[in-house]
Formats: sequence, structure tokens, C-alpha cells
Amino acid sequence: MAEKNSRWIGEMLETADDMLRIGILDEKAHAKLTSTYRDSLPKSAAPMSSEEIRSLRQSSNLSQAAFARYLNLTPGYLSQLERGVRQPKGPALALLNVLKRTGVEVMM
Repeated sequence: MAEKNSRWIGEMLETADDMLRIGILDEKAHAKLTSTYRDSLPKSAAPMSSEEIRSLRQSSNLSQAAFARYLNLTPGYLSQLERGVRQPKGPALALLNVLKRTGVEVMM
């Protein structure tokens, strides 16, 4: 149910933005309409650089293979992330952001 609500809120906000852009709503009305709902949308995970990922692993004193196992990733994929060949997406990015905020100790 929460997913449907966030989708509805996102569509409503997009409509309000369009209404502002074409002049149906003024700035004040747009701000009043959208201010309550913008904070209720789920936040997306912040992108992480290869250096941040490597630093996170090194601060845990784990090899790539061990760190990958904790994250349920392949060592090859983790190596690609640390070299900047690929960018983490989806669940891998979300989990890396959690570890960055809370510390790697939570997974041990």
C-alpha cells in the first residue's frame, strides 16, 4: 500500500510542477500544495564513488572476497565497483549507503 501511495504522491507532485511551469499555479500555491508531500516520498540512495566503496571495505579490514560475501555480491562485481568500472545500483547501493551511515560493524 505504501508503494501505491508514494507513486500517487510522485504523480501528484509532477502534475503540480507541470501546472507551475505552464502558469496554472503561481509559486505560492505550488509551494503550499507540494510542501507537505515532498518529504513523504522515499529517499533514493546517494551514489557512491569507487574510492568511498574501497575506503568502506578497507575500514572494515576485510578482503574483497570477504566484504563481497557480507554484501551478497560476487568478488568480481565488488572489484569492478572499487575500480570504477561499474556503479552500484539497486539493493547493492542501498546496502552500501546503510553501511556508510551506520558503520560496517552492523553486518559483523
